[in-house]
Amino acid sequence: MMNLLCIDLGLVEYSQALSWQDELLKRRCQREDEDTLLLLEHPPVFTLGRGGDERHLLNPRQVPVHRVGRGGDVTFHGPGQLVGYPILDLTRHGRDVHAYLRSLEAVLIAVLAEYGLRAQRKDGLTGVWVGEKKIASIGVGVRRWVTYHGFALNVDPELSYFADIVPCGLTGVRMTSMAQLLKRPIALAAVKTPVAEIFASYFDYKEISWPKSFLTPDPRPLTLSSASAASQ
Repeated sequence: MMNLLCIDLGLVEYSQALSWQDELLKRRCQREDEDTLLLLEHPPVFTLGRGGDERHLLNPRQVPVHRVGRGGDVTFHGPGQLVGYPILDLTRHGRDVHAYLRSLEAVLIAVLAEYGLRAQRKDGLTGVWVGEKKIASIGVGVRRWVTYHGFALNVDPELSYFADIVPCGLTGVRMTSMAQLLKRPIALAAVKTPVAEIFASYFDYKEISWPKSFLTPDPRPLTLSSASAASQ
């Protein structure tokens, strides 16, 4: 029976979340622990994938920039955007990275359908669109068939930051959010449960566990309260 650990981290600095990902990735590569889905928000930050073009950072302002080991180009993370980092053993899910990307898209499309939003893929591109506007970005890394990095769903972020980059390296792309499309505020906390449940269902997990702590590289246990304090 496959069990999914789903950890709600709240608002976390990007570098701290990257450290926690690395630790979980190492343990999962050693076939320790179980598959894990981290759900969180970041303070404003721009990230560049392995082959991302720095020229696509048009106006980085004073926002931190990180180059990281995922696919894709440049994107923005900030409050109001739900970020998911699945640490999954793909030997249990078909050993197919392209199929994994399509599965992440399918999960997000199903989540948006729960809110009455008709989303879709675009041929030859990664991510999720509603009409001609992009609402979710996906960029993953894989090490020894274990995934890291993941997806970012625009629930109700400050969209003006996307004007300072060429999002995902796609000239002319326009970004949107659930709140913009539905013309009402959307509580990010309320979106976490359907994301976790649909993710678990799509990847055939029989149970979801929501632990209150997990081991960090310190290796002191992280609790939700200490995660919030670390991000302030």
